[in-house]
Amino acid sequence: MPKMKTNSGAKKRFKVTGTGKIKRKKAYKSHILTKKSSKRKRKLGKDTLVDSTNEKKIKKLIPYEF
Repeated sequence: MPKMKTNSGAKKRFKVTGTGKIKRKKAYKSHILTKKSSKRKRKLGKDTLVDSTNEKKIKKLIPYEF
C-alpha cells in the first residue's frame, strides 16, 4: 500500500504538542488592526488548542506528525 500524502497547508498551520494535542494560531490578527483593542490583539497573538470535535479531521491531514 502506498504512503499517505500529508496536506501541505495543514502541515504549516498545525503543530502537535508533547501530549498529542494539536496547536493552532488564532485568526483575525493579519490586517485592519486599528479598530481592534490592544487587549484583543494581544490575546489573538497567543496559540490555542484545536477543538476536540475537529481533532480527528486534522489528524487525517497530518498522519506522520504523531
